[in-house]
Amino acid sequence: MGVEPVHAFSSKTGLSGKDNRRSTMATQPNQALPNGYQLNEYTIVRKIGGGGFSMVYLAHDSHNQSVAIKEYLPGQLVLRTEGSVIVQASSAENSNIFRHGLKCFFEEGRALARIDHPNVIRVTNFFRANDTVYMVMRFERGKTLQQHIQANRGTISESFIRRVFAHLLNGLREVHTHKLLHLDIKPSNLYIRLDGSPVLIDFGAARQTLTLEESKLQPMYTPGFASPEQYHNRERLGPWSDVYSVGASLYACLAGYPPQSADARLLNDKLVPAMVNWRGAYSDQLLEIIDQCLKLNYMERPQSVFSLQKVLMDSTAMRPPRTSILSSIKRSLSKELF
Repeated sequence: MGVEPVHAFSSKTGLSGKDNRRSTMATQPNQALPNGYQLNEYTIVRKIGGGGFSMVYLAHDSHNQSVAIKEYLPGQLVLRTEGSVIVQASSAENSNIFRHGLKCFFEEGRALARIDHPNVIRVTNFFRANDTVYMVMRFERGKTLQQHIQANRGTISESFIRRVFAHLLNGLREVHTHKLLHLDIKPSNLYIRLDGSPVLIDFGAARQTLTLEESKLQPMYTPGFASPEQYHNRERLGPWSDVYSVGASLYACLAGYPPQSADARLLNDKLVPAMVNWRGAYSDQLLEIIDQCLKLNYMERPQSVFSLQKVLMDSTAMRPPRTSILSSIKRSLSKELF
């Protein structure tokens, strides 16, 4: 299965081919490039993913090596009809916004190509063709963390969680060092390779840059994983925004589902803290850091990935406290009810 990349201060769709982020505007149906199509030195094998802003293809390069190619194709702005490969703005009004988006997407590719880290999806090439922009990425084999959560619901060990996220945070630190944000961290964008090593995929920053500058495009985000500032006050976006999403992903590992969405929490916060839900099943330290990451006030969260990573790498706290009979009963009842 192929993987998608990351954005500069913003993000995109997952490997499932479904984009479950919320948008207030419907996108137009766009035709994918046909199987067997020759795109520069790459041969398209098939479409493997896509959403409101782009499509992703499995392709072969000139050495017959598999790659993933991400095509900038915002359905709100452009339409490619059947039988055509050229991307055209759907109206004169959308043309300027589309051109601005192309620039953002191209700059994103340029920025990501400078990042060579084992825990960040590798961008190997980016180019213009068919009146749009393409990013070529290393093709990864494995499964998403979301798939792992679904297969092991309620039984994911703390040692697995700490190992995976400590390595992923290594990659996220590198991203932040390049003054980029991911802005779409969630279990379906955290990929576990066949050798067990994790890789961060499918960034959302360029898209965020576009929505910041052009009010016509509505921001896209994943409810439950997006930080409060992605809904409102997007000028406050920073590393702490990705930290919130990391906390939400950690929460999902324990719960099997995402926490209450941040916009709903701002109105009526019903999120039960991790320390209340899973005390006794996981170490207090892990539960406390999840709750800190999920603070609605960005200034109350860990301000850097480094400080978060230090906690997750603390092996002395890895063993959970002895589970009491009462907490065992509570968890058993919870599973029966839900």
